[in-house]
Amino acid sequence: FDGQRFHVVTIDLTRQTLSLHWRDPDTGTAYGGIEQLQQWGAQHGRRLLFAANAGIYDRKNAPLGLFVENGRTLVPLNLAHGNPAAGNFSLRPNGVFAVYPDGHAAVRTSEAFKADGKPVKLATQSGPMLVIDGQLNPQFEDESASVKWRSGVCAVTPQKVVFAVSETPVNFHTFASLFRDGLGCRDALYLDGTISQIYVDGEGYSGAPTFMLKPYAGIFAVFDKP
Repeated sequence: FDGQRFHVVTIDLTRQTLSLHWRDPDTGTAYGGIEQLQQWGAQHGRRLLFAANAGIYDRKNAPLGLFVENGRTLVPLNLAHGNPAAGNFSLRPNGVFAVYPDGHAAVRTSEAFKADGKPVKLATQSGPMLVIDGQLNPQFEDESASVKWRSGVCAVTPQKVVFAVSETPVNFHTFASLFRDGLGCRDALYLDGTISQIYVDGEGYSGAPTFMLKPYAGIFAVFDKP
């Protein structure tokens, strides 16, 4: 797309169950990475089919914003207005990707998500929003020289979720345009930058060199059915 290469994965929620993971429920220890989650699945007779990092986290390796796993809110919604220079989470508006109890998925701005007040099965808050109601985030500049490896997510339809990670560093404008113009998303959320990875059935991919990767706080996953 636009002369850049991206890895894109589509999840059909009518056929696969998307889950969100932070800590091993048996030990309380954070997984920290896709390999550790894969090992946990193997120990419980589950084969990992898909995984991707979930969202931005703080210096204590805890999710910086809302984190809901299996219907349990482990971190509340964060509506604090921080300094945009301090990180992408503070670029307004940020947003929430959620899957609801009836199985449908959506990306909403954090304020719209709060106004809905609906219970969710899983959710992660990150930022900034890439696409908002069919429009690119107005803070993004076409000629911006701020380029990084980037990952994001959208719900093309309520049952079809799309994840993407760039193969080379790109700016926010190009990455947001991929979701709107290349993938057909009316709302899309940035997940993270250089540390981003996507894993698909035995094949792992990260745009950045391995030595630049760091532990995650949250991981999206699809396991095969038990």
